[in-house]
Amino acid sequence: MNGRALALVCLVVLAGCVTPIEPGTSGEPASPTATPATASGERPATESTAVPGSNPWGTEPIVVAVRNEGTRELAFASLVREAAAFWEANERYLGFPVRYEVRPDAPDPDLVVAFTDRIPDCGGTRDAVGCAPRITDSRMIDRPETVWVKTGLSNESTVLVTKHELGHTLGLGHDDPPRDVMQASSVLYTEPQPNATERAFPWPDGNFTVHVAAEDAADPAGADRQVDHALTYYEDDPPGMPTNLTFDRVDADAEVRILFGATPDCRASSGSCVSTYGTDPDGDGAIEEYTRVEIRLVGLDTEAVGWHVGYWLAHVFGAEPDGEKPPPFQDASYRERRSAWWA
Repeated sequence: MNGRALALVCLVVLAGCVTPIEPGTSGEPASPTATPATASGERPATESTAVPGSNPWGTEPIVVAVRNEGTRELAFASLVREAAAFWEANERYLGFPVRYEVRPDAPDPDLVVAFTDRIPDCGGTRDAVGCAPRITDSRMIDRPETVWVKTGLSNESTVLVTKHELGHTLGLGHDDPPRDVMQASSVLYTEPQPNATERAFPWPDGNFTVHVAAEDAADPAGADRQVDHALTYYEDDPPGMPTNLTFDRVDADAEVRILFGATPDCRASSGSCVSTYGTDPDGDGAIEEYTRVEIRLVGLDTEAVGWHVGYWLAHVFGAEPDGEKPPPFQDASYRERRSAWWA
């Protein structure tokens, strides 16, 4: 899915908000983040003269083979059987009865459900996670027909996509009921993935845009210089941190946002808070990869701004425990936080 879906995933307290330091409250909850993916493609069919209510496959059970062309060894037969059983139990949507015989290694099947890491071209549909011919007439069938389903989805989403594609082979289009199965796009989730807090580096890459709202600081020029010290420190590959990090200062939306002043969620009298935002493609309620971080500084001496920014950057770069952060951010005293720690 590449992180794109039609799902609206709400990332609240579990979205990576952490306890502020020196002292205060937790950072802002993350706002809802969309993680969309196109559910299905449909190969165009030629004009048909099918009689309404007739099964294009005939009255015999449709023999279904299952083929795994993905890079992982996974068993999909039970998921195909679940999808097939749905249509057997819901002939009211079809206007005719249908029966399936799912035999994964059938030598001469009517239909093959093939699982693949990459869906073949499907009528130009972008980001499709499934593809099948729409069959409305027996003369359109060239046995064995093939249904394609993308690997890497959760079991529930795999069954949904397989139901959808089997629906096409029974004559249904994207505007037909049941809408929750046959609509062109659906909420889909991937297989379980490591959460951001479990990854060595929870970002797509090491190139960051940075926006500093220095105009809101008590000493804008001094605060801006302090942030520069923190960014330069990480560009110089400090111990225990990812290498080759780069930062590009921008005036608009950025992946790293340095903000000043208290909010209802960050009321520290003198300290800082962090909020993390990202995507949840596996639907477990936790961010799997960060897309944005906001570091909020409240009532700090100008000399301490850089240290607080550096502390939270280490945190969101994968060093959540203080013992894993670079030396300047381990048990730093009040004086050390206001020193030239970057040198």
